[in-house]
Amino acid sequence: MMVRAAAELSSIGMLWLFANGSAAHLAPHGASWALGRNSQPSLTQPADTQESKVRTTNPPEFDVAAIRENQSDHTARSHIISSPNDSRFTAINVPMKMLILFAFGIPESRILGGPAWISTTKFDIDAKADSSIDDQMRALSSDQGKAQKRLMLQALLADRFQLTVHPESRELPMYALVVAKNGPKFLDSKANGTKIDGGNGRIRIQGGENSVALLAEQLANNLGRPVVDQTGIQGRYDLTLQWAPDDGAAPKLGGTDVSSAALDSPGPSIFTAIQEQLGLKLESRKGPVQVLVIDHIDQPSEN
Repeated sequence: MMVRAAAELSSIGMLWLFANGSAAHLAPHGASWALGRNSQPSLTQPADTQESKVRTTNPPEFDVAAIRENQSDHTARSHIISSPNDSRFTAINVPMKMLILFAFGIPESRILGGPAWISTTKFDIDAKADSSIDDQMRALSSDQGKAQKRLMLQALLADRFQLTVHPESRELPMYALVVAKNGPKFLDSKANGTKIDGGNGRIRIQGGENSVALLAEQLANNLGRPVVDQTGIQGRYDLTLQWAPDDGAAPKLGGTDVSSAALDSPGPSIFTAIQEQLGLKLESRKGPVQVLVIDHIDQPSEN
């Protein structure tokens, strides 16, 4: 089944129709990753085992990849189209920061460093591997396919953008997502697959192997600060959250403006809405947060 990630980038954030999974666990600080050809360290390996992992791992790579800077209107939507069970990867009008987010499975608020253009300059990418790679990926589970596609994209970004990164644990302001006093208020999901739909003042999650962790990622995108899931809740749930955006812009549901009558009652803040609608709570804290630091990146070589 084709997995589609779509985002509308504007002053109010991102609209996601699909999330590519929970944040990856990063290796300890000390290893700088130059993710070039046939040298893909595992994101879960300790730094002192990276070299042996590189020598014994030969993940597939894209055979061809066309990369162009997108010159369309600034308000045009951004799209990433990627299936976990084939080698095709398509990005339309996507900024580099979103590509890094997709490649490493880490929320935007945990990607640090890099020049300003990684958030403003947008690219079109059409990448494909040999048909034999498609056969291999069709034999993988969805989660295995996503992990494989991430490694392929990491190699592409290293090859064409000269991207090098390293993980760190930094003491940062953050929010802890915890269970509120009266317990959670959501139901098990019967959804087939995972769908995340979000916008200005709304997050809806259907399914997902760890739905509350996905919620924490989406909250981080809206709050601009890391959100750590400390609820201990695992499993697939349907979660819907609506709140009044701080910027006063009219919230949109499914891309449609809410009626003026609905705006007469602007609704709760995001912090109140989480407690009232989901039975969870955001607590402001400062603590160690795993981040991904960009060491180097260049404008891409085109072909």
